[in-house]
Amino acid sequence: MRRALSFAILAAMAAAPLARAQEEAAAGVDVRATVTGQFGASSLLTQAGVDKAPATAGVRAVVYPTIKLSGHWTATAAWQLYTRPYFIESYTEKGSGATGTLLQGSLNYARVAEKGSLIVRAGVLPTAFGAFLLRYDDAENPLVDLPQSYGYYYKPVSNLGLVSAQMDATRGRWDGRVQFANSSPANPRSITARDQYGNWAGGAGLTVRQGFRIGVSGYRGPYLSRDYAFFFPGEANPNTQIAHALGADLEWARGHWNVQGEFQRFAMPYTRIPTYREDAGYGEVRRVLTPRWYAASRIGYTSATFGGTTTRYEFAAGYRASRHELIKAAYQLNHHNTGSVANDNTFAVQIVTTLHGARALR
Repeated sequence: MRRALSFAILAAMAAAPLARAQEEAAAGVDVRATVTGQFGASSLLTQAGVDKAPATAGVRAVVYPTIKLSGHWTATAAWQLYTRPYFIESYTEKGSGATGTLLQGSLNYARVAEKGSLIVRAGVLPTAFGAFLLRYDDAENPLVDLPQSYGYYYKPVSNLGLVSAQMDATRGRWDGRVQFANSSPANPRSITARDQYGNWAGGAGLTVRQGFRIGVSGYRGPYLSRDYAFFFPGEANPNTQIAHALGADLEWARGHWNVQGEFQRFAMPYTRIPTYREDAGYGEVRRVLTPRWYAASRIGYTSATFGGTTTRYEFAAGYRASRHELIKAAYQLNHHNTGSVANDNTFAVQIVTTLHGARALR
């Protein structure tokens, strides 16, 4: 049941942590934050046309406030502030400064029984497709970067929230979710933007036994907009181009070992050019070496009709200096089978601090 609830509420924003902090309170406020300082040295920064210094530093803070309104109602949010460049995928982008982003903000209703649970949420929510966004926080991600299909810059699964409504349910060893959003996970649109078209996403999972879960997910709906970088002159009306995606995920944990993996397939149609298709997948392994040390690795790939195939190798070591502090050192190698640059390398260090506070209101 605990695994199913965490699946439903996205990382640290489940009702369970709030309840533990305020077991006897009918209402209360719970605030958690993750603050990360990051140093990165990368060949991406010195590529032709980028021409930056070979190393950079950045800061990211994500704040997770939760307000418990009653035994069934909560309001939750996730807001991040980061300096640019911070994410490795942005190392080749121009510009600097700081950016604030609302990742999630929703009103939630939950009912939990002995054999199952039901949670209904409405507001700005992460997509219900895939599994990695449950571990998007730097304190939860054992490595530094994200799997290749996730990100901010024209990825098939955006980290940004969607204006949507979602229902999550569990029954015994089964869990499921369904979401209706104002736009596609491949191209999130604000509530005031043009070209908002309804999209469906959802998934289901089975906990085969404790520590071993398998799941599937998918999304479907129009994805183009007239301001999209790949909306070419003469393209058909965006609401006629229906993207779809299918994915499978696996999670296994036993003793000191944790294994995660996903496989995803995307199809994004056009009329002016051939349909864009992409396959993506990764396998991730984390091994706890001592109570303070762990080692982790993630090997992934993307293979697309435009852009060829990129294989990524990531390795990291983590040291827990205290209950609230984590230090990670990671190396990443990308190998491209097309283009003028065959390989790019990145070395990064993160210092992650978590903060937490709670207060009962009545």
